[in-house]
Amino acid sequence: MHPDAQYEAVSSRDARFDGEFFFAVTTTGIYCRPSCPAVTPRRRNVRFFPSAAAAQGHGFRACRRCRPDAAPGSAEWNTRADVVGRAMRMIGDGVVDREGVPGLATRLGYSTRQVQRQLTAEVGAGPVALARAQRAHTARVLLQTTPLPVTEIAFAAGFASVRQFNDTIRQIYARTPSGLREEAGTRAVGPGVAASAGIPLRLAHRGAYAVKETFDLLADEAVAHVEEVVGESGTRVYRRTLRLPHGTAVVAVDEAAPAHTTARQGWLDARIHLTDLRDLTTAVQRLRRLFDLDADPYAVDERLSADPGLAPLVARTPGLRSPGAADPEECAVRALVGPQAAAGLVETYGKRLDAPCGGLTHLFPEPALLAAHPDPHLAALATALADATLRLDAGADREEAERVLRGLPGLDEATVQVIRTRALGDPDVGADGEEAWRPWRSYARRHLALAAARNRQATAGPQ
Repeated sequence: MHPDAQYEAVSSRDARFDGEFFFAVTTTGIYCRPSCPAVTPRRRNVRFFPSAAAAQGHGFRACRRCRPDAAPGSAEWNTRADVVGRAMRMIGDGVVDREGVPGLATRLGYSTRQVQRQLTAEVGAGPVALARAQRAHTARVLLQTTPLPVTEIAFAAGFASVRQFNDTIRQIYARTPSGLREEAGTRAVGPGVAASAGIPLRLAHRGAYAVKETFDLLADEAVAHVEEVVGESGTRVYRRTLRLPHGTAVVAVDEAAPAHTTARQGWLDARIHLTDLRDLTTAVQRLRRLFDLDADPYAVDERLSADPGLAPLVARTPGLRSPGAADPEECAVRALVGPQAAAGLVETYGKRLDAPCGGLTHLFPEPALLAAHPDPHLAALATALADATLRLDAGADREEAERVLRGLPGLDEATVQVIRTRALGDPDVGADGEEAWRPWRSYARRHLALAAARNRQATAGPQ
């Protein structure tokens, strides 16, 4: 966007651009999201940045009113398949915290200098600064929502030392960690005391969100012992287990609006139980991909509404999402074998949780355990996943992944497209003749599938 157009978005407090860019005020040293409710500053005092990390790198502190660090991520990173888009997805998944910049560069197939240069040119900050901004946000969430001791929070958020943690919090929020905690009214407990109630979170999204349709899909697909959707429609809770880099998790996301509001307020309420707090950032990002929370429904709905055949479908279900996957390798296996066989795999090969939680008792089996499966098609897919011939992680090259998938036995066109849509989170999966829907063909197909399901239900009548 041209800076003048960005300023117009700020002047009108347009929430459509939250997370797409940030603005900072030179006279106050504060940076904000475009929808910040504060008085609009004079144009000459405003600077624009493509990321929160870029604003922080120029010495600006996060606004206390609009919490710019908590804005939904830019939908651009899910759309783009180039090195910057892939890098942004991997940084969000915690790759820099776990493997450093060299690990990120190796996964991308570029040198560290090339990655640094391209990210700085496009996002205004390098991988270290982007990861630092993410760590700071994670730390603030933990400080303000849990009673965990500061030392545990520092390392859980990915900081190398408590001193680094303290310095970063002061620079970004202009307050000490204890000051952030006091602001939220939380109190720390002694070391070693587990937060048994889990970590409560608000998973932000922009624009309308068709929450019922997302929960309907997850309920239809749920695999016993790994996933469940409990409660009545409108007040359901989606729960599942997750295998994460340092441990495991049980996550829950609410369908209903928060109890203290009369309508949904731009986020989904979630709660995450972790065996290792270092996995918090990764768990959050995987939930965001599953629920497609970084989508831009304004752009999607505007584009698809231009098609006369899709326009009434979009009008009926604004903000329809194209869900991704919390575990892309699991998603690929399930796409191949189907839900009933997937449940059988969990019972036979799945690892049982040390502490089962209601109906959630297992983790979905890892590909290495399925590589010797008697079904040759499943064995071939599992082997490709286990030896990294096929990569489906957050930063995978989608074209290369599809090439490998098409070379495996037993994967028809429909299955390959499901894996690309869900496991790889591609928003633009379609066929010849659907170019008019680009770059949102995955969303168009969701609308068509939903309309077909409604027609079948209407034809069948009440049961």
